[in-house]
Amino acid sequence: MVHDHFRPLYHPAGHDDALRAALQDLRTGRWVAMRDLLADTRDPSLWTQRTQVLAAVAAGSDVVRAWQAEEPHSVAASVMHTRVAVERAVRAHREGHRRTRDLWHEAWDACGATARTAPDDPVPWVCLLALAQLDDRQQMEEHRMAPPGPMLPPGPWGLLAEADKRDPGNREAYHRMLQFLYTRRAGALSEAVNFVQWAASTAAPGSPLHVLPLYARVERYRREQGHRRALDLHWVAEDSIRDSVRALHGWFDHAASATSSLLDLSHLAHALWGALHFEEAGRVFRALGPYYTTLPWSLRTEEPGDPVLTEELYVRARSRCLAAARDAPVD
Repeated sequence: MVHDHFRPLYHPAGHDDALRAALQDLRTGRWVAMRDLLADTRDPSLWTQRTQVLAAVAAGSDVVRAWQAEEPHSVAASVMHTRVAVERAVRAHREGHRRTRDLWHEAWDACGATARTAPDDPVPWVCLLALAQLDDRQQMEEHRMAPPGPMLPPGPWGLLAEADKRDPGNREAYHRMLQFLYTRRAGALSEAVNFVQWAASTAAPGSPLHVLPLYARVERYRREQGHRRALDLHWVAEDSIRDSVRALHGWFDHAASATSSLLDLSHLAHALWGALHFEEAGRVFRALGPYYTTLPWSLRTEEPGDPVLTEELYVRARSRCLAAARDAPVD
């Protein structure tokens, strides 16, 4: 049954209950739950995902420094120190802070140290990819390496390859590469589109890289101010529907909802809803459960970024698609 009074929840941990508990402790300045969580995290993709979410919260305090002071030889603490340093540098760059260059160098040094301490960990290389977007003129040699395929621009391909070697198809690594292509001075959106199609074309079944083309479509819609130009046809074009269906069958049909990125689920639900594939979108909304992300929904409202309009749109789309899925004939 679909209830009109449904109110979606935003939480960075999503379905990851253990991560949610660690974040709660982290916000009170305690690090033991974070340490124990990471000690129990064996899967490299989940490790990458959890350290990223933890760092976004830890960056506002000295809790990781306190952990390192207590356990100076902890590899996990070193990884989190690197994560926090990179998070702070990226935020400073985004805000135009005068200390951006200093923070960038500190983060870059931390990445190198952690890569030596944890040679099998993809995170230091993912972090170096995150820092690459600060070098929008590609002045560093490692940020203008020859691409691995045609129609792709020079970039930090060596860093991506190092992350790939340690965790093939690492979701964050490819998203960081996409962000780099968005920000580089000589770049055009066509380069990003070529990249996501290239990445998705070779992705294994169940890989979140199948969702990458949907992110590029949202970015194009944002740049073209689709909400002002009524570009709803953008989502029902043949190639857009193709990308949505490929993501559904290439990723969603094989992936575990409990460990899937909420952003990936949200982008897929949005794309299928926009393509008028309501029944299929209903399956994805069910996987989201009570959770949602504001992106990409906020870009489809008359006032992008308005939280009330975003939530209203999401609830309407969810209700429409869950009803379609509920009413669908059973095979």
